[in-house]
Amino acid sequence: MLLLKLAWRNVWRNRRRTLLVVLAMGMMMSFLVMYDSMIFGFESAVYGNAIKLSGGNIQIRANGYEDSYSPNPMLPMGDGLDAVAAADGLPIEAVLRHANTGGLVSNREGVFPVSIYGIEPEIEAPVNPIFQEEFLLDGRLLQSDDEDVVFIGKGLADAMDVGVGDRISMSGKSSHEEMRQRTMTIIGIYDINLASLERQGLYISLSEAQHLYDLGDNVTEVIIYTEVTGKEETLVETLSTSLTGYEISTWKTAIPELSSTVEMKNAVMTGFSVIILGIASIGLFNILLMAIYERTQEIGLLGAIGLKPRQISLLFLYEGIIIGLIGAVVGIIMGYTITFVLGIYGIDYGFAVDMVDYMALMGSIIYPAFDFNLTLQRAGLLALISALAALYPALEASRREPADALHHV
Repeated sequence: MLLLKLAWRNVWRNRRRTLLVVLAMGMMMSFLVMYDSMIFGFESAVYGNAIKLSGGNIQIRANGYEDSYSPNPMLPMGDGLDAVAAADGLPIEAVLRHANTGGLVSNREGVFPVSIYGIEPEIEAPVNPIFQEEFLLDGRLLQSDDEDVVFIGKGLADAMDVGVGDRISMSGKSSHEEMRQRTMTIIGIYDINLASLERQGLYISLSEAQHLYDLGDNVTEVIIYTEVTGKEETLVETLSTSLTGYEISTWKTAIPELSSTVEMKNAVMTGFSVIILGIASIGLFNILLMAIYERTQEIGLLGAIGLKPRQISLLFLYEGIIIGLIGAVVGIIMGYTITFVLGIYGIDYGFAVDMVDYMALMGSIIYPAFDFNLTLQRAGLLALISALAALYPALEASRREPADALHHV
C-alpha cells in the first residue's frame, strides 16, 4: 500500500509530462472505443440481417434433424408451444413457429427446387426483413389466413418469368414422405437485392402448410431471434435444461462461413488494438526511462533507507500501471462521449449500399453500438501493455547501487 501511495505521488510530480502521456494514451483509447462501436454497429446491421434471413439466432428442431440427408426434412416436433413457453422471460426479440419442407415449383419455364416455408406472417414481420413493407416489390404481404397463395422473391419470379396473380404448380413432401401437389397463386413478390437467396424458397401460411402436408397442429422448427447476436450459447444452455428431446443449435451451425468471418474479424480487431495501444505505450516507456535518469539520487536514497531492489522495481511498475489506467479512463470517457453523439445522428454509409448485397438491408445510416465488455477488455489490454512498457525502466531502476546513485550529479 505504501508503494502505491508513493507511486501515485510520483506520477504527479511532473504534471505536464504526465498529462501529455495520459492525453496521448487517452486519444488512442478513445479511437479504439469509437472504432469498436462503429464496427459493432456495422456488424449488428450486416450480420444481424444475414442471421435473420438464414434461420434466426437459435433453432429448435426434432431429434434427427442434423443427421437427415435432406436439407429440409419433414420431421414434426409437436406444436412447438412448449419451446415458445420456455423462451418466455429470456432476452429474446421473437419466437417463430415454422412448418418447412423441401419441394419443387414449376411452370412453362421449367422446374425449380425450393424450400417451402410455412410461417405466421404477423409474428414474422417485425424481425424478418422479407415481410416488411420496405422490401415489398409488388402485390401484398402474406397473411395468416391465406389459402392457395404463395409469397416469393424477385429472384424466383424472374427465373420463372411470373408476376403477381400468376399461378404456379408447387409440390412438397408430406409427413408421410409423399409428394403433395397444389396449384398456387402468387400473392406478392419481395426484393431484398439477394437474387440467389430469393430463388431458394417461397412462403405460405403455417395453417396452409399444416393442412397440405398432414401435420395437424405440428410444426417442424421453432426459431428464436435474440436481442443481441453473439450471446446465444448461454441461452442454449438455459433452454436445454427445460427442453428435452429436441436438437437446439445456433446460427454458427447453420451458417458456418459467417461464423468463420466473425472469428476472423475479431482476430483482426484484437491485433489492430494491440498495435494502436503499443504505439501509445512507447510514450509511457520514454517518460519512465527519462524519470529514472532524472531521479537517480532519489533511487539511491530509497535504497539507502532500506527499500530492496524488488520494491524499487515495483514502485516504477506501479507508476506505469497507474498512468495506463488513467489513460484508459480518459479514453473511455472521450470515446463514449463522441460515440454517444454519433449514435444520435448516425453515420451515413449511403455510398456503400450498392457495393455489397447485404448492405441493401441496412439502409444508408449506421448507428454505433456500445459493447461495454469489449471496452473493459481494451482497458485491461492498455493496463497490461503499460505494465510491459514500464518493466524495463523498473528493472533498470532496481539495478542502481545506492552509493553510486547518491553521488550522481
